[in-house]
Amino acid sequence: MFDALVIGAGPAGLMAAEELARAGRKVLVCEAKPSPARKFLMAGKSGLNITKDEDRDSFIAAYGDAWLAPMIAGFGPAQVVIWARGLGQEVFTGSSDRVFPRSMKGSPLLRAWLARLAGMGVELRSRWRWAGFAGEGFAFDTPEGRQVLQPAVTVLALGGASWARLGSDAAWLPWLAEKGVQIAPFRPANMGFAVDWSPHMAKHFGAAIKGAALHVGGRVERGEFVISARGVEGGGIYAVSRDLRDGGQLSLDLMPDVSGDEISARLSRMKPAETLVNKLRKLGLPPAAVALVMEFGKGRPPVEAIKQLDLRLAGPRPIDEAISVAGGVMQAAVTEGLELRAIPRVFVCGEMLDWEAPTGGYLLTGAWATGRWAGMAAAAL
Repeated sequence: MFDALVIGAGPAGLMAAEELARAGRKVLVCEAKPSPARKFLMAGKSGLNITKDEDRDSFIAAYGDAWLAPMIAGFGPAQVVIWARGLGQEVFTGSSDRVFPRSMKGSPLLRAWLARLAGMGVELRSRWRWAGFAGEGFAFDTPEGRQVLQPAVTVLALGGASWARLGSDAAWLPWLAEKGVQIAPFRPANMGFAVDWSPHMAKHFGAAIKGAALHVGGRVERGEFVISARGVEGGGIYAVSRDLRDGGQLSLDLMPDVSGDEISARLSRMKPAETLVNKLRKLGLPPAAVALVMEFGKGRPPVEAIKQLDLRLAGPRPIDEAISVAGGVMQAAVTEGLELRAIPRVFVCGEMLDWEAPTGGYLLTGAWATGRWAGMAAAAL
């Protein structure tokens, strides 16, 4: 008979289960979907970025909040690498210091992890969807009908509010709120932004803008992003998405390695009668970048349009499209061990918590670190 329940079989939940089992607990993991860790596997389709090869202080600073500092210090980049190798998954560090499994996929790591958890006695039940509280217990809708469990300790690892089709649908929010748990409203994080394009931009949908410098307030990021029918998205946009979401204005320098004076000099050597489009092409701007200048820089001096091109954004894309979220269970609602103050012996971790991190390995490491922390604290009761 189990004495520890984990609800949610994503990275945070499975890590909590591992720590509980290591401490000698008999662990049951309940997952609403037919198979575990669907968002994790989706992330792995484009290369599973598990962490970043960065010194501890810089890595922790990327989260922008001291709340997670002890958790990340306990399970940061070095520990993630050791853990992955312990599952037989060799890793490598890419040119951007991002760390990936050699396989570049999430499935081999997940298979090895599930096998190890099974060997530790962890039981996984799929298609068990949490349906709220039932007195002191937890009600589930299952293939066998309604079931109510009353474990000694519980870890909630139900995800945030993005990618609902993969399991993170925030259905848990009203149940915890009714119990008096303080929850910050969810907001999209690491997301794209809508743009109301004019018709001439359609032929550039799918094109990447490479090498630009993205300015938002006093912050500058170098990165690639993609023009899509929905707006702009991709790593460069995600890097400044928090600032944009909070009201910042995006300005592009499309030739950050060339000074304005040099651009002026090059333009002065061109024939005055040439069209602006031809001049921009001769400067070396690719067609999609030329289209952006024509979309947002008409009427401005060419040098300004190239070096300080203000994009008119129409707000963040919907939260369900976001890679991650800000908001969730607030720090004030939990103890140092992530136990809910309003619901003793119930712990929370992963994206249910109110934290925000950029892409680049921080998200997965944060999920694992908080899951490990909650699992250890629950095991100690």
